Amino acid sequence: MKVCIIGTGYVGLVTGSGLAEMGNDVICVDKDEAKIAKLQAGEVPIYEPGLEELLQSNVREGRLRFTTDLSTAVKSCAICMIAVGTPQDDDGAADLSFVFEVAKEIAQAMNDYKVIATKSTVPVGTADNIKEIIASITEYPFAVVSNPEFLKQGGAVEDFLKPDRVILGSDDNRAGDMMRELYAPFLRTGNPVIYMDIRSAEMTKYVANAFLATKISFINEMANLCEKVGADIGEVRIGISSDRRIGPQFLFPGVGYGGSCFPKDVKALIKTAESYGYSTGLLKQVDSINQQQRDIFLSKILAHFEGNITGKTFGVWGLSFKPRTDDMREAPAKTIIEALLSKGAKIRAFDPKAMATAKRIFGDRIYYASGAYDALEGSDAMLLLTEWNEFRRPDFDRLKTLLKTPIIFDGRNQYDSDRMAARGFDYISIGKTPLPPQPQNQENNLAPFEKEPV
Repeated sequence: MKVCIIGTGYVGLVTGSGLAEMGNDVICVDKDEAKIAKLQAGEVPIYEPGLEELLQSNVREGRLRFTTDLSTAVKSCAICMIAVGTPQDDDGAADLSFVFEVAKEIAQAMNDYKVIATKSTVPVGTADNIKEIIASITEYPFAVVSNPEFLKQGGAVEDFLKPDRVILGSDDNRAGDMMRELYAPFLRTGNPVIYMDIRSAEMTKYVANAFLATKISFINEMANLCEKVGADIGEVRIGISSDRRIGPQFLFPGVGYGGSCFPKDVKALIKTAESYGYSTGLLKQVDSINQQQRDIFLSKILAHFEGNITGKTFGVWGLSFKPRTDDMREAPAKTIIEALLSKGAKIRAFDPKAMATAKRIFGDRIYYASGAYDALEGSDAMLLLTEWNEFRRPDFDRLKTLLKTPIIFDGRNQYDSDRMAARGFDYISIGKTPLPPQPQNQENNLAPFEKEPV
């Protein structure tokens, strides 16, 4: 099938590359000429595991092309997918100006029946607005379909090529048949295409993200309570996640969620509810707790240094909002670093993939380390803010020689508190009462298996 994708961000590039991989003729459209030139040369502007190889192979085979000419792309394709950004407006609502502008341009270019599918995350009623815009410009027949994406950054290629479900919201049988044919190769293992009305499909994406965000804020709230009562959130998590009704996913306490989806989508759903005269008290608390987690983590740092961090240097491990991405949108590291800088602290930071992104955000206000250990050289404490695999088994003896004092503030609970205390570290994490560091020779008394790196 011939498909055009308007927008070459995470969703557009993964969707375009994935559809081309299944033999479709795909054109990706963007107004940014410099970006399109790089894509035509096989350069991917974002880090997403597996995407560069997938994109380059399909460009070589001629199944995937890039252009700034939206009109020609629309005329040559039967299905047009809108995958432009829907950034958060000042009041928390989704800004749909890019979506509506694309709808106008599609209408102006139409030359036959077209299926217009929204891949962008859009609030309930957006498809109706798109229909009105297009119908006011053209008399050609068309259908609007809601086809929300469920791609997690760091695993987006796998999610697209092997989806656990595809959601299609449509009121047009012809459009439904075309979309079913488009996705058939991805669902040969039996995972379903779920058909529903358009408004339900639009809601499904928001509700899914809001529920996952709720799980994160819930476990963070319980972690804070565990600290008060002297319980260990790690043990509690194991206890509750063994219940099949609950499960272990998204129940990892830390400094809160970030990224381009959860923060924005929770706020947008709150705003949608308000526009219909309903107050979503639960979601407001989810959002509030998420912001609160960063403040709580900062309070731990300030408490340890008796409220004065002026001139202190902090070695930061992890800048992206999650591992396996260079995305720092709404990343906890941004909030925490900005707060530390405002209080006179100095930052030495390292991230396996997000260094270029960080430089655009912080400029020359922080030191960009050449590696993880370089970030700790002469630092007063280490902050772990993103749980990259590279950080799971460091050389703790080397850490102690690099840090002025052996203090670790772990915002992702990567290490075992008992072992860290035995190694002589002040180890402050989430949802656990800190243990005082033990004399250094205590580590020699650990059983052999306990002496393995954490």
